[in-house]
Amino acid sequence: MKNSDKQTAYYHLPGLFEFYELYVRFLKVFREHREYFYDWCEIGSIYGAPADCLWGGGRAGFGEHYPDEVLELMEEYGISARLTFSNSLLKNEHLSDKKCNGLCALFEKRETIKNGVIIHSDILLNYLKNKYSGLYFVSSTTKVLTDFNEFLEELKRDDFCYVVPDFRLNKTFDKLNTFPQEYKDKVEFLCNECCYFGCRDRKACYEVVSRKNLGENCPEHYCKAPDADGGYIFSKAMKNPGFIGIDDIKNKYLPMGFTNFKIEGRGLGSALVLEFLLYYMTKPEYQLNVREEIYLDNMLDLF
Repeated sequence: MKNSDKQTAYYHLPGLFEFYELYVRFLKVFREHREYFYDWCEIGSIYGAPADCLWGGGRAGFGEHYPDEVLELMEEYGISARLTFSNSLLKNEHLSDKKCNGLCALFEKRETIKNGVIIHSDILLNYLKNKYSGLYFVSSTTKVLTDFNEFLEELKRDDFCYVVPDFRLNKTFDKLNTFPQEYKDKVEFLCNECCYFGCRDRKACYEVVSRKNLGENCPEHYCKAPDADGGYIFSKAMKNPGFIGIDDIKNKYLPMGFTNFKIEGRGLGSALVLEFLLYYMTKPEYQLNVREEIYLDNMLDLF
């Protein structure tokens, strides 16, 4: 899973199960019209989880598409698939879950490309290492690694091929640039987070999602951040101090040797995820062409 071309950005995209229909169309365009897209970027993986996964975390999964078909699509295009199993509250009693084990077994047995799991819990990590050693593992951003030394210690762990730090470490260039290349290869930056930069409740928010996935009754988490009522707005995310745009990627991160970039969006709609794909991957002069390829029915009413 190590990248040798330091001038290529590898995007890790949201909605493996949630936005299957979008990716059926988008990946076809990406392959057949590569001239529409920046030549300095590729797709590193697509991540997600089906609905009602006990091990799920980060966002409540709502994907319903058949895992076999999802994996067939990823294999057709040579893209790594990742299961988002970042529940932070797992106990040993949860490890026997039939659905989640079945998904891991299915993802592991694919031979043409290696698939992975995004993990928070060390209990789950140790279990999967022993039972599904054919998978690779990603340290989840739900750990909220805002302390740089803790982030560095996570990078040192051999368990993980990638580590996603908290978005508030995205611009700590003076420290990031001191990393040896082996650590730079493992860093996966979360680019488009809309969460309030000064938020102190991020862990609590993720914990509520973990409890819901475990089927527990728990109070709803109400975000107290400024303008939280508006939900996710991409133009607002672009003003976030931790936002990583395409100019940042080309002119700062790639020259420094960082190549992996995560796009969030599992809990959003496919139309907004398409906007992310257009912004991060598509040349401006071809964005209309991609939209027309995606929305095949010109009489489609979106509203």
